[in-house]
Amino acid sequence: MKKNLSKVKNISLILPSLNEYASRKEWESECWKLVTKNEPSLRLFVTPYERRNIIVRIAVFQRVCSGISYKEIGKELWASPQTISGIVKLIDEEEYQSYFKRNKNKPKKKNNTSFFVSRERSRKRRVRTKFGTTYVSF
Repeated sequence: MKKNLSKVKNISLILPSLNEYASRKEWESECWKLVTKNEPSLRLFVTPYERRNIIVRIAVFQRVCSGISYKEIGKELWASPQTISGIVKLIDEEEYQSYFKRNKNKPKKKNNTSFFVSRERSRKRRVRTKFGTTYVSF
Protein backbone atom coordinates (compact mmCIF):
# COMPACT_ATOMS: atom_id res chain seq x y z
CA MET A 1 0.00 0.00 0.00
CA LYS A 2 3.02 2.29 -0.15
CA LYS A 3 2.22 5.45 -2.08
CA ASN A 4 4.35 7.32 -4.57
CA LEU A 5 5.85 10.10 -2.46
CA SER A 6 7.90 11.81 -5.15
CA LYS A 7 5.46 14.75 -5.28
CA VAL A 8 5.35 15.28 -1.52
CA LYS A 9 8.05 17.23 0.26
CA ASN A 10 9.96 15.34 2.91
CA ILE A 11 8.46 15.81 6.34
CA SER A 12 11.20 15.73 8.95
CA LEU A 13 8.63 15.69 11.76
CA ILE A 14 8.09 12.21 13.19
CA LEU A 15 5.35 11.83 15.76
CA PRO A 16 5.77 9.28 18.57
CA SER A 17 3.61 6.17 18.73
CA LEU A 18 0.36 6.35 20.66
CA ASN A 19 1.29 3.17 22.57
CA GLU A 20 4.14 4.96 24.35
CA TYR A 21 1.74 7.15 26.37
CA ALA A 22 -0.78 6.43 29.09
CA SER A 23 -3.49 8.61 27.57
CA ARG A 24 -4.41 10.26 24.29
CA LYS A 25 -4.23 13.65 25.95
CA GLU A 26 -0.57 13.16 26.88
CA TRP A 27 0.21 11.93 23.35
CA GLU A 28 -1.58 14.90 21.84
CA SER A 29 0.27 17.44 24.00
CA GLU A 30 3.68 15.89 23.18
CA CYS A 31 2.86 15.80 19.46
CA TRP A 32 1.72 19.43 19.60
CA LYS A 33 5.04 20.42 21.20
CA LEU A 34 6.86 18.76 18.30
CA VAL A 35 4.60 20.43 15.71
CA THR A 36 4.99 23.91 17.19
CA LYS A 37 8.73 23.55 17.80
CA ASN A 38 9.49 25.18 14.44
CA GLU A 39 6.43 27.45 14.37
CA PRO A 40 5.69 28.73 17.90
CA SER A 41 3.28 31.38 16.57
CA LEU A 42 0.97 28.58 15.42
CA ARG A 43 -0.22 28.22 19.02
CA LEU A 44 -1.92 31.62 18.86
CA PHE A 45 -4.24 30.81 15.97
CA VAL A 46 -5.33 27.23 16.56
CA THR A 47 -8.19 26.00 18.71
CA PRO A 48 -7.94 22.69 20.62
CA TYR A 49 -10.24 21.06 18.06
CA GLU A 50 -8.07 22.21 15.14
CA ARG A 51 -4.94 21.16 17.04
CA ARG A 52 -6.26 17.61 17.35
CA ASN A 53 -7.18 17.54 13.66
CA ILE A 54 -3.70 18.70 12.63
CA ILE A 55 -1.99 16.10 14.81
CA VAL A 56 -4.22 13.25 13.60
CA ARG A 57 -3.72 14.23 9.95
CA ILE A 58 0.07 14.25 10.37
CA ALA A 59 -0.05 10.88 12.14
CA VAL A 60 -2.33 9.41 9.43
CA PHE A 61 0.03 10.74 6.75
CA GLN A 62 3.01 9.03 8.37
CA ARG A 63 1.17 5.73 8.74
CA VAL A 64 -0.12 5.78 5.16
CA CYS A 65 3.42 6.40 3.94
CA SER A 66 4.71 3.45 5.97
CA GLY A 67 2.10 1.15 4.40
CA ILE A 68 -0.27 0.52 7.30
CA SER A 69 -3.85 -0.40 6.31
CA TYR A 70 -6.84 1.96 6.65
CA LYS A 71 -8.43 -0.31 9.24
CA GLU A 72 -5.37 -0.33 11.52
CA ILE A 73 -4.95 3.44 11.21
CA GLY A 74 -8.61 3.98 12.03
CA LYS A 75 -8.44 1.76 15.12
CA GLU A 76 -5.27 3.36 16.46
CA LEU A 77 -6.03 7.04 15.81
CA TRP A 78 -9.84 6.98 15.79
CA ALA A 79 -9.77 8.49 12.32
CA SER A 80 -12.65 8.02 9.91
CA PRO A 81 -12.17 6.36 6.50
CA GLN A 82 -13.02 9.72 4.90
CA THR A 83 -10.14 11.41 6.73
CA ILE A 84 -7.69 8.68 5.75
CA SER A 85 -8.92 8.79 2.15
CA GLY A 86 -8.51 12.57 2.13
CA ILE A 87 -4.90 12.20 3.27
CA VAL A 88 -4.22 9.61 0.54
CA LYS A 89 -5.71 12.00 -2.03
CA LEU A 90 -3.50 14.75 -0.54
CA ILE A 91 -0.47 12.69 -1.50
CA ASP A 92 -1.67 12.54 -5.11
CA GLU A 93 -3.05 16.09 -5.43
CA GLU A 94 -0.77 18.00 -2.98
CA GLU A 95 -3.73 19.83 -1.40
CA TYR A 96 -5.99 18.60 1.39
CA GLN A 97 -9.71 18.89 0.76
CA SER A 98 -12.32 18.01 3.34
CA TYR A 99 -14.98 15.39 2.65
CA PHE A 100 -17.54 18.20 2.30
CA LYS A 101 -15.52 19.99 -0.39
CA ARG A 102 -14.84 16.80 -2.34
CA ASN A 103 -18.54 15.90 -2.49
CA LYS A 104 -19.95 19.42 -2.79
CA ASN A 105 -20.05 19.53 -6.58
CA LYS A 106 -21.28 15.98 -7.19
CA PRO A 107 -24.73 15.83 -8.79
CA LYS A 108 -27.52 15.09 -6.34
CA LYS A 109 -29.66 12.02 -6.71
CA LYS A 110 -33.09 12.89 -8.09
CA ASN A 111 -36.19 11.67 -6.32
CA ASN A 112 -38.95 10.98 -8.83
CA THR A 113 -41.46 9.66 -6.30
CA SER A 114 -42.86 13.06 -5.26
CA PHE A 115 -45.96 12.62 -7.43
CA PHE A 116 -46.89 9.30 -5.86
CA VAL A 117 -46.11 10.44 -2.34
CA SER A 118 -48.36 13.49 -2.67
CA ARG A 119 -51.28 11.31 -3.90
CA GLU A 120 -50.75 8.91 -1.02
CA ARG A 121 -50.58 11.70 1.54
CA SER A 122 -53.82 13.27 0.35
CA ARG A 123 -55.77 10.23 1.58
CA LYS A 124 -54.11 10.26 4.99
CA ARG A 125 -54.12 12.54 7.99
CA ARG A 126 -50.86 14.16 9.07
CA VAL A 127 -49.80 13.47 12.67
CA ARG A 128 -46.75 15.05 14.28
CA THR A 129 -44.79 12.74 16.59
CA LYS A 130 -41.48 12.97 18.37
CA PHE A 131 -40.04 10.88 15.52
CA GLY A 132 -41.21 13.28 12.83
CA THR A 133 -44.36 13.71 10.77
CA THR A 134 -46.25 10.54 9.94
CA TYR A 135 -49.40 9.98 7.87
CA VAL A 136 -52.24 7.91 9.28
CA SER A 137 -55.23 6.51 7.38
CA PHE A 138 -58.60 7.69 8.63
